[in-house]
Amino acid sequence: MKKKICIIEDEKDIVRLISYNLEKEGYEVISYGSGEDAFEFIKTNRPNLILLDIMIPVLDGFEVCKQLKSSPDTQSIPLIMISAKAEESNIVTGLELGADDYITKPFSVAVLIARVRTALRRTIKTADTSEKVLSFEGLDIYPDRYEVYVDKEQVNFNHTEFKLLCCLASQPGRVFSRLQMIDFMKGESYFVTQRLVDVLLVSIRKKLGNASSLIQTVRGVGYKFKSQV
Repeated sequence: MKKKICIIEDEKDIVRLISYNLEKEGYEVISYGSGEDAFEFIKTNRPNLILLDIMIPVLDGFEVCKQLKSSPDTQSIPLIMISAKAEESNIVTGLELGADDYITKPFSVAVLIARVRTALRRTIKTADTSEKVLSFEGLDIYPDRYEVYVDKEQVNFNHTEFKLLCCLASQPGRVFSRLQMIDFMKGESYFVTQRLVDVLLVSIRKKLGNASSLIQTVRGVGYKFKSQV
């Protein structure tokens, strides 16, 4: 079956450009000019991926993203934001609201297709019964399933936050510089900067709640995960 991609974008030329190239790659594409129009389709049909512009009528892309990622019916659908807003503050806002990726206009069609493929690959679940789990004090991380549990309750992280958490948790006690953490994610989170690493870790700690103390700041160097005793 063809994978279904929903585009939420009010600029018709951009919709035609993206749709044409995605259909050439074998995807089924449906487009809407506003988030309000798209909500019912997304909830009922559960597309494999959503491409969302920020500057759309009625509800802007940030609000649409917030609603989609806060609903149990739609929060697991990969969502890529596409916007002319290239400021770091807008990228941070999009990621903190749960977007899985952020592409700035003007964009390369080849890069867009590559990001779509990467996001879709991340949704594939493995059936390996001997799956790897990283367990700590009240925290369980399942790298193959992109799932995190704190005190047995699942906590939702976007892909970039999850990769940063896994970077630290994979080698407890090791101090990672910001550049090393960026390098760990190289090839997937192209937009990550050293300052953005700090911002994302604030969000990660907040979501971890009682387990937030497992991530420790090493002044002047970077961050580390608490060593297991």
